[in-house]
Amino acid sequence: MRYLTAFALLMFTAIAAYSQNVQVLKITDLEKRIRNNSDTIYVVNFWATWCAPCVKELPAFDSINNTFQKNRVKVLLVSMDFKEDLESKLLPFINKKKLVSEVVLLDEINGNYFIPKVSEHWSGALPATLIVESKKKVNSFFEKKLKYEFLKNEIENILKEKTNEK
Repeated sequence: MRYLTAFALLMFTAIAAYSQNVQVLKITDLEKRIRNNSDTIYVVNFWATWCAPCVKELPAFDSINNTFQKNRVKVLLVSMDFKEDLESKLLPFINKKKLVSEVVLLDEINGNYFIPKVSEHWSGALPATLIVESKKKVNSFFEKKLKYEFLKNEIENILKEKTNEK
């Protein structure tokens, strides 16, 4: 019994550690973060634990994070799961999949309000990915499952454009 209690405490501690890393944001907080940083390229993926195509593409985003770690490229995985599922579904999922990219939870329920703030081209379907290079410039928006090579090429093209602008 003593070992079971110690195991339960260890598991709770592991889950609690992840919960410290998953911020719950409103769309205005997300906008400020990705649009007010002119020296970083943000790759923002909107996904959910219940979305099979989303789950399949997550390793590509972690690989992008690794490939471009020396550049100013930041992968941000924006979970569209319900806020009340943070502890019971999202955190165990992050742990099981060993995600290394930063995960945040978008706490919004009115799609008519937040979807157009992400992209005027977004129907609300998942997965969706936004690539933002500067304060107001959106380089790319994709409403489909993406593969590593495609993402890598998109980011390399943006990096080349930034280099040519200097």
